[in-house]
Amino acid sequence: MNSRDAHLSEFLMAHGWDKALRTAVAGDASSRRYERLEMDGQSAILMDAPFTGGGAPCPPGAGEVKRKSLGYAALTRLAGSSPSAFVCLATELTRRGFSAPRILGADMDKGFLLMENLGVGRVSETLQQTPELEAEIYGAAIDTLAAIYRSSFMPSIAVGLNNWYVEDYDSLALQAEADLYTQWYAPHFDGGVDAAAQYQWGELWAHAYEKLDAHVSGLALRDFHAENIFYMPQRSGAANIGLIDFQDALFAHPSYDLVSLLEDARRDVDPALIEPMIKRFCAGAGIKDDDSFRAAYAVQAAQRNAKILGIFVRLNTRDGKPHYLSLIPRVAAHFRHDLSHPALAGLKAWTQEYTPSLWERSE
Repeated sequence: MNSRDAHLSEFLMAHGWDKALRTAVAGDASSRRYERLEMDGQSAILMDAPFTGGGAPCPPGAGEVKRKSLGYAALTRLAGSSPSAFVCLATELTRRGFSAPRILGADMDKGFLLMENLGVGRVSETLQQTPELEAEIYGAAIDTLAAIYRSSFMPSIAVGLNNWYVEDYDSLALQAEADLYTQWYAPHFDGGVDAAAQYQWGELWAHAYEKLDAHVSGLALRDFHAENIFYMPQRSGAANIGLIDFQDALFAHPSYDLVSLLEDARRDVDPALIEPMIKRFCAGAGIKDDDSFRAAYAVQAAQRNAKILGIFVRLNTRDGKPHYLSLIPRVAAHFRHDLSHPALAGLKAWTQEYTPSLWERSE
């Protein structure tokens, strides 16, 4: 038994779960590990979030030079392996009636969390078994997003001795993510881009981000899609959608999580649902569904999909996870669709010139 396993055993014993049956639960692309614990008819989820040295979180108020010196996590304002982010955000969400997991125990120094098990209703799995519920479930998810947008969250969160500061999804973070496309996707499929093309790429995005200023920011969970939400019809209102993987939340344009849900990298959403769901979100969030919102939606969608294309290639090339390459055609289709908006005409032309593989995929 290595030292981390020994610390984990001590943690479980301290919280009365050392005799539990432990079953691995599928995780995400991070270094976090999850287990389902079952004992005496009770169930909980264990999160094992080791401090992997993958980059320090962004200190509150840090400027561009400081963030660049700290690395990608600080640039993009990711929480990294900080358990404080999850604990603080989960607590704030549950206080407002949303179904984030209740925290049952924590060792913040070691990176262990014991939390409520939201059950087996993960939306991706539920829809595989009952596809006829897609409109109902997506409607519930949209209503939850609208309710989160209407809720007020303070940037500084304190829960016991834990503190977390929710930052803005600023242009530096947005661009560091969009640049994953030129850093990873372009070299893999098109041989890369030169310095002049990279500069043009950044200038085009800077102009596009201006569209995001048309609406008041709200809390974006940043990974809201069918793999990370649960359908819980036994709960009422916005609580009928269970939430996980929100530790990287930022204040962002209200379309961010909407895009995550409707332009899912892992499953095809019924195309007939897209327009009704966008309209439903705008009505619920109190946002006028007009040209300015649609332009901002397109910009945010394009930025997210450019990032995902880069991440999936990086996961293959750097991290030895080739199965993510199979998801690229779907994300590329989303990206092409986003670039068809007039607000992104310059970026569309750029991708046609420097990454023609993106467009060849559509043939």
